[in-house]
Amino acid sequence: MDFFDFLRFIGGISLFLYGMNVMGGSLEKLAGGSMKAVVKRITASRIRGVLLGTIVTAVIQSSSATMVMVVGLVNSGIMSVGNSIGIIMGSNIGTTATGWLLSLTGIDGTGSFLLRLCKPSSFSPVLAAIGVCLCIFDKKSDRRKDIGSILLGFAVLMFGMETMTDAMSEINLDILTVLRNPIVGVLAGILVTALLQSVSASVGVLQAMAVAGAVQYDIAIPLIMGMSIGASTPVLISSIGANSDAKRASFLYLLFNVFGTVICMVVFYGLDMIFDFPLMDQNASVIGIALANTIFKVVSTVILLPFSKHLMALSRICIKGKAVEQKHQVLDERFLPNPAYAVTRCQELTFEMATLSRNALFGAMDLINKYSDAAAREIVETEDQVDRYEDMLDSFMVKLSAHSMHMNESREISKLLHCIGDFERISDHALNIKESAEEMHEKKLHFSSAAASELQVLHSAVREIVETAMDAFLKNDIEIAKRVEPLEQVVDDLVERMKTRHVHRLQEGSCTMLLGFVFSDLVTNFERVADHCSNIAVCLIETKNDSFETHEYLNRLTLSNDREYAALLTDYAKKYSIE
Repeated sequence: MDFFDFLRFIGGISLFLYGMNVMGGSLEKLAGGSMKAVVKRITASRIRGVLLGTIVTAVIQSSSATMVMVVGLVNSGIMSVGNSIGIIMGSNIGTTATGWLLSLTGIDGTGSFLLRLCKPSSFSPVLAAIGVCLCIFDKKSDRRKDIGSILLGFAVLMFGMETMTDAMSEINLDILTVLRNPIVGVLAGILVTALLQSVSASVGVLQAMAVAGAVQYDIAIPLIMGMSIGASTPVLISSIGANSDAKRASFLYLLFNVFGTVICMVVFYGLDMIFDFPLMDQNASVIGIALANTIFKVVSTVILLPFSKHLMALSRICIKGKAVEQKHQVLDERFLPNPAYAVTRCQELTFEMATLSRNALFGAMDLINKYSDAAAREIVETEDQVDRYEDMLDSFMVKLSAHSMHMNESREISKLLHCIGDFERISDHALNIKESAEEMHEKKLHFSSAAASELQVLHSAVREIVETAMDAFLKNDIEIAKRVEPLEQVVDDLVERMKTRHVHRLQEGSCTMLLGFVFSDLVTNFERVADHCSNIAVCLIETKNDSFETHEYLNRLTLSNDREYAALLTDYAKKYSIE
């Protein structure tokens, strides 16, 4: 071995890690938020949790990424610790998929043409060329770019693997004989995986050593077991600052790997002492390492799954603190590295915020005719909750905007950022309406029959425009959104005529000055609510054009001879007439 062989090894492992990172990140993007949405639903059964954890980890090629996601879901209260344990165990099995993928490097390249074609060094250049074409020349499809990145990442990963293997064939690895001691081997596996932050990468390095003929099974097996424990390092780090349940979930991952390793070591080396397995003195192969890794993970899961409740009890003893009540209004910054799921979560919480705003407004409108202290307190509490939603969503989405994401996801974040301000303002107007109703109740004020009749018409129009805007937003339906602007124009006309009529009533003495102020406040708040509904609808429409020029859109609409707009305007004017 010389200095340059060592440099080749460092370069090979660097390319290997980079390729794995690119491929795993692109696989996560391609999977989108749907896989994460499935994770939080199909976890009632431990068996299904194991299967789900296996599939998710096999797809995104990283048990650490799966576990960080689980810690985030538990920390948010979306998933309970009990529901997470199946996924925790399944993620260990899923991470073995990378080892089987890398076992392709063990194919003998001196055989037939078809066999040589199956060797990564033969087909990786083709995949790299396709990946480059998809990434550079396809400017429109984010999905195809992700596929291109996956192919490129795989090619770089395999090239790094080949480079490591070639370098190791020149390096004297006699020092590895010290790892024949199982305890030392396990500790070395923990250390290597903790440094590389990836059990898949550690197994890949071990497989490269196997191709070079530098490792036997008596060395490989304890290393594999130790690597399983080392994989807990990034998961434990991710739980720093999390609540007690999230820490328990990450600690469960460590407990599972530690107990699995201890049990398998005791059983395996106990049997080896009795039967003296001849396998231990043979050189390990890449397929043999992949198989040993898979058997170890599956056996650990089968043994420990029936004792999952005991592991949970032990985690509660080790991690003090009360169990966190499950809730559905938390955004965890652990979701930021996965924009697809983070955007989905922002959508869900914005929908909740929109529903709360609507409920607060309709509750406040009902107070005008039938006041209730309990209903008034509920409106105040709801408005406070909407404010918290806005602060949480705004700060989270600003941070999320700094991450790389698809064009559709970026467009969705822009839309949500525009709309949450309008939802918050609608709840503010609900509070204003509540205060006007409260004043009328305390001072025993009553509108004249004419004023009450006009308010009822306006009340109905505002209720419809809010329902229409919310329905358009929740369904992301542009056709429904187009119905909002003509109704908003009718509300504006209604308010203008109602204010003029109220001035006449004041002049005639059929209305008091105090009632005049209350009336004016009410109709002004109704008008502002309609304006915010218009902003929401226009935002939905303009998002399709990657534009948020609200005033420009409204000018185009009102200045053009839009037949649909004119017909709707006429219909709404007839429906909500105070003549």
